[in-house]
Amino acid sequence: MKIAVLSPVAWRTPPRHYGPWEQMASNLTEGLHDAGIEVTLFATGDSITSAQLRSVIKTGYEEDRNQDAKVIECLHISNLMEQADDFDLIHNHFDFLPLSYSGLIRPPVLTTIHGFSSEKIVQVYQKYNRHNHYVSISNANRHPLLHYLGTVYNGIAAEDFQFNAAADDYLLFFGRVHPDKGTAEAIHIALKSKRRLLIAGIIQDERYYKEEVEPYLSEDIVFMGSAGPQQRNELLKNASALLHPINFEEPFGLSVAEALLCGTPVIAFNRGSMPELIEHGKTGFLVSNVEEAVEAVTKIAGIDRMYCHTQAKQRFSKEKMVKDYLSLYHQIL
Repeated sequence: MKIAVLSPVAWRTPPRHYGPWEQMASNLTEGLHDAGIEVTLFATGDSITSAQLRSVIKTGYEEDRNQDAKVIECLHISNLMEQADDFDLIHNHFDFLPLSYSGLIRPPVLTTIHGFSSEKIVQVYQKYNRHNHYVSISNANRHPLLHYLGTVYNGIAAEDFQFNAAADDYLLFFGRVHPDKGTAEAIHIALKSKRRLLIAGIIQDERYYKEEVEPYLSEDIVFMGSAGPQQRNELLKNASALLHPINFEEPFGLSVAEALLCGTPVIAFNRGSMPELIEHGKTGFLVSNVEEAVEAVTKIAGIDRMYCHTQAKQRFSKEKMVKDYLSLYHQIL
C-alpha cells in the first residue's frame, strides 16, 4: 500500500509553533511510517519527516510573506496530482481545493475535513461527495449535507508530552489570540478567580489583542507569545488547568487533548466538540459562561490528573489515529 499525505503549506510540517493541520499531517505520516506503510509526505521543502518528502515549495507562505498564497497552493497541490499514479490512495489534509482534481486521477482521495472556514465552501464538498471519501475530526463537526466514511479524532505524539502529577498554581490559555478562542474570557475568569494566568499563542487579531488583552497584562496576567514544542510541553504540564472558553463551534481543540495528555484538566465552554473531548467532572468541566468557569476553578483540585492522562492516551494518541485511518484505507481499497 502506497499512501500520499497532502499537507497544507502555510507552515512547515510539523510546524515550529502554530499550524494544527500541518501537525496532524505530520503525526499521521510518522505514524504510518512507524507502522511499516510506504508513505510520502507532500509539504514544504523545509519539512521534517522519516518518510519520503516531495515538495516544490521551499517554505510556507505564512513564514515567507513575499510569496503569494494562491500561487503556492496551486504549485503544491498540482505537484502531487501530477504524480498521483505513484500511489494507491491520497490522503488530503488540505481542505477543498484538491478535490477539483479528484475526478481526473486514478487513486481514490480521502479528505480529512478539519473544519469549515465558510459555509460557501460546502458546495465544493457537495459536488465531489459521490466519488470521494470524507472523514470528520469530531461528530460535532459533521455537515448535514455531506456523507462521511467515519470520524477519526486527532492523534497526538505522546512522546512529545510529559505527565505531571503535581502542577503549579497558574491557569493557562493556549491558542490563537482571537475572539473565537475566548482570550478575553480567560482573562476575566482568572481575575475573578484571583489566579495567575499565562497566555501563549500567536496574535491573530491585532485589534482584539490591543483592546481586550493588552490592557489587562500585569505580573499576574502574562502574555508569553507563541510557544514552540518544548515550551508548550512545559506550560501545559505545569498548569493547574487549561482555560478554553471558546466562542465558536470548535471542530476539535488540539490544545485540549494535549493538556489532558499531560494530566492537566480543562475548563471549557460547552460548544462544538468539547463534550466529546472532556468528561464533565472527571477530566475537567463543561461550562456556559465566565461565572460557571470561575466556580469550576475552585473544583480543579478534585480532578484526578492520572485519569486525564490515561483517557487522553487511549483516545487521542497518534497510534490510535493511525489504526483508525488504516481501517478506513482498507475499507476504501
